[in-house]
Amino acid sequence: MNKCIRFWRRLALFFVVVCTLSITVLHAQVGGFVESATAAGLRPRMSAGEIQVFIPARGQFKFPAPYFTTGVRLTNSSDCGGSDCVIPVGYSYWRNTNNHIGSDTMLVFLTLERTKGGGGPNLFSYNKVTGNTQNLGPLFSLDSPYRWRTGEGWYFSATQPTTLYMNDGSRMLRYDVITHVFETVYEVSSNRYLWQMHSSGNDRVHSATLRDSNSYEMLGCVVFSQDTGQMLFYPHKGDFDECQIDKSGRWLLIKENIDGRNGEDNLIIDPQTGNEQILLDENGAAGHSDMGYGYMVMEDNFYFLPGAVRVIQFDQEYNHNDGLVYQLSSWSSGLGHISHSNAKPGVPISDQMACSSNASRLNLPRVNEIVCYRLDGSLNALIVAPNLVDLNASGGGSDDYNKFPKGNLDVTGEYFIWTANAGTNRIDAFIVRIPQMMLGLNP
Repeated sequence: MNKCIRFWRRLALFFVVVCTLSITVLHAQVGGFVESATAAGLRPRMSAGEIQVFIPARGQFKFPAPYFTTGVRLTNSSDCGGSDCVIPVGYSYWRNTNNHIGSDTMLVFLTLERTKGGGGPNLFSYNKVTGNTQNLGPLFSLDSPYRWRTGEGWYFSATQPTTLYMNDGSRMLRYDVITHVFETVYEVSSNRYLWQMHSSGNDRVHSATLRDSNSYEMLGCVVFSQDTGQMLFYPHKGDFDECQIDKSGRWLLIKENIDGRNGEDNLIIDPQTGNEQILLDENGAAGHSDMGYGYMVMEDNFYFLPGAVRVIQFDQEYNHNDGLVYQLSSWSSGLGHISHSNAKPGVPISDQMACSSNASRLNLPRVNEIVCYRLDGSLNALIVAPNLVDLNASGGGSDDYNKFPKGNLDVTGEYFIWTANAGTNRIDAFIVRIPQMMLGLNP
């Protein structure tokens, strides 16, 4: 009898262990799948009805097969009084999420347009452990002029968890989203204003497009070093578009059509030495791009492959055939926007990752999905989630550009935020957790 009891106890214990292991494995399955960038893999587009089945009014959810990644819905109609008031995320290199390392809670900055029922620039929170998601309310008081701003070009600091960078005419400001205290980083003359600001990864070097306050002409680029207090100015050489300091604060990229031919060229400058090099569009200049530490990840529209993404290192001799890390399988659509706001100092480029997002009316391989890729030339693409964008739906208005995802990564590379209309009459903000381990990377 005792042997029989011991047998059944051991059998029960066996099933408990098996079930526990099974549950652990299930929790470890964070979704996503890898396919070659050269493959023509294609998933069916989701209808608005299919999307509404799995996204909640607000909070955490799972994307359906074949993705199985964890998503978060940040906004809903109650934030806008039922209207379409969520302003699309600014761009792939302006970080909407804070540095949440060491905290259970991630802070998110979004603007809800006041003329359409929203509260202006708003703060949201997402608890990474419980999934609890909240609209914490407007960032500014009712009498603040910032309450009416779109927030375009504002971004969270890479190092300071509650600091938001803002442009205010001739000043670059730091604003603490919790204490509501302002700090001026630097200022230009009163008849000029700052546009398209960027900061190095350590928050010590900043760049911005300088514009004339009366004519709105783009005059060139300014670079300010907090350590030296020095401000440098680089006047435009041609049809000026934008400029961006890299994450190391050592290299400046200016995009402008210098020679008046083809498209946009690149001027790459070392502010420490003053050395400049020009990269013409037809020789592989960057279109959509983002900066790392001493390099950029960029789309090369003159490459012989469609949607080619290449890595260019600023301190190395340039070769147009080197550095391919991703591509599309069709010339029928561009790549979209590239985010590398997760770049890490002291980590080999080959051990880092970037992500792209785009939208098209055509059902093309990976063009209507959130895709990430390791910067090692393996051409392995991590398919993370559908973009939830329908360019024919009314949400986001009549301009396709407003509907494009233009998403950006957080500092860890674990979370990607973008806006999408989900086939409805309004745009909302979403986050997806990226299973970096599928690319052999650790968060």
